[in-house]
Amino acid sequence: MVCVNIAAAKRSDAIDPLVIDHIQPVSRGGQTIADNLALSCQTCNNYKYNKTEAPAPAYCQLAPLFHPRLLDWNQHFTWNEDTTQMLGITAIGRATVARLQTNREGVINMRRVLAIMDEHPPD
Repeated sequence: MVCVNIAAAKRSDAIDPLVIDHIQPVSRGGQTIADNLALSCQTCNNYKYNKTEAPAPAYCQLAPLFHPRLLDWNQHFTWNEDTTQMLGITAIGRATVARLQTNREGVINMRRVLAIMDEHPPD
């Protein structure tokens, strides 16, 4: 899941409520401990459901979903030219973008508004 950090969560620039996501789902043995929790928008969390991997477009195999506590966002994702669409640059990134549908119309529109306000892309 492509989660936000606590500082970003204080801003009201999410189109969905933020929820606490179990990175490793409880149904798959994950625990409710700080190292297994991250903030996620409700819709991304719904798309993730209890998945830990997904098909990576252009690959013939499953790839793990992005783990926000262990992996560096910049190594797996980038922005398109106008920063409205999140692009996966690795199998992990592509699988995550596809599974969570991070480029939904409402999210793209919010990114456009935030870019006009010089609040997107995030640091």
